[in-house]
Amino acid sequence: MKPELLAPAGDYQKLKWAIWYGADAVYIGGPLFGLRANAGNFSLAEIKKATLFAHQHQKKVYVTINIAFHHQELKKITTYLKKLDEINVDAIIVSDFYILKLAKKITKLAVFISTQASVMNYQAARYYQKNGADRIILARELPKNDIIKIKKETNLELETFIHGAMCSAISGRCVLSNYLTNRDANRGGCSQVCRWNFDLYEVKKLIDSNFAIAAKDLIMVDHLSELIQMEIDSFKIEGRMRSIYYIATIVSIYRRLIDNIYANPNYKISKQDYQRLYQTANRELISQFFQKGDCQEYQYYNNREEISNQDFLGIVLKNKKNLILVEQRNYFQANQKVEIFGPHQTPKQYQIKQIYDEDMQKIDVVRHPKQKVYLDVGQSISPNSLICKII
Repeated sequence: MKPELLAPAGDYQKLKWAIWYGADAVYIGGPLFGLRANAGNFSLAEIKKATLFAHQHQKKVYVTINIAFHHQELKKITTYLKKLDEINVDAIIVSDFYILKLAKKITKLAVFISTQASVMNYQAARYYQKNGADRIILARELPKNDIIKIKKETNLELETFIHGAMCSAISGRCVLSNYLTNRDANRGGCSQVCRWNFDLYEVKKLIDSNFAIAAKDLIMVDHLSELIQMEIDSFKIEGRMRSIYYIATIVSIYRRLIDNIYANPNYKISKQDYQRLYQTANRELISQFFQKGDCQEYQYYNNREEISNQDFLGIVLKNKKNLILVEQRNYFQANQKVEIFGPHQTPKQYQIKQIYDEDMQKIDVVRHPKQKVYLDVGQSISPNSLICKII
């Protein structure tokens, strides 16, 4: 069976973009108990709306309930689980064993074990399986052979990350944020301390004033064929805090890649798609633990540079005769060559022949954030397509 492509959705708008661009399922955070408190997240009413939208498109919705629970949260969890069951979400993602048992007792929800649970061996996977788990989201630190062993010994549904940011702590269970900012990473408050630069001392001597402990981002495009042959059930993209441009770009590229590799295991990613993946990230990309286990190449130590991407130029809102209405995201100008891709269109290059403002007056440049303009690119373009720089 073709593996599921699972995309992040920080809010309802991002959920729609993930589904439009090819995700089979999305994972979201609700109003309670999720590890991305700073994402837009969803109210219960929005979860219901999102689930209806996803199901209308034959897609699935998974809700995260993966904080480290304290006593006070237990007062609200029963009601919350029953509400999600009524809404008919497809699964919940949990890290606390009690929540697994409770959900199986009082709801019909499928329960996935979060990567926060750090499942690294088949006996742990079996234990969760015996207690009702429907899927294991594997620890991010697992090499290939360990994943194969878990699949062989359990035949459980397995989910693994294929793209996005990595945590410097084991499976995200970090306390740096707690110590340095009083924000609990395991309860949704991560302040990303591992992305800071530090002064490194040996005794009292300053050795490095730009020391880092940040992990490089994950990319698995070169190993998707292996993962498909290993019968991994779900390929997960990280990034509920990311932009719609990031989600649309990454999801669409992996959608094409999965479909092509499933049809032809020897298929290789195009040079253009490979470049776009690297261009969209603001950190270096590497396959992390899959091949070698632990390795110093997986993280930064110094001379780290994170570059904010400005390739995203605009969103196509609609067509008007031979023009397209676009909402601007970054500076562009008349006569510029751009790349446009969409839910039903692979990337293609166009030239902006002319630009008009909303009063249909000719202009030469578009420089104001979210400015709406009409472009002549020679033909109609599907709404919700994205315009970006040519790389």
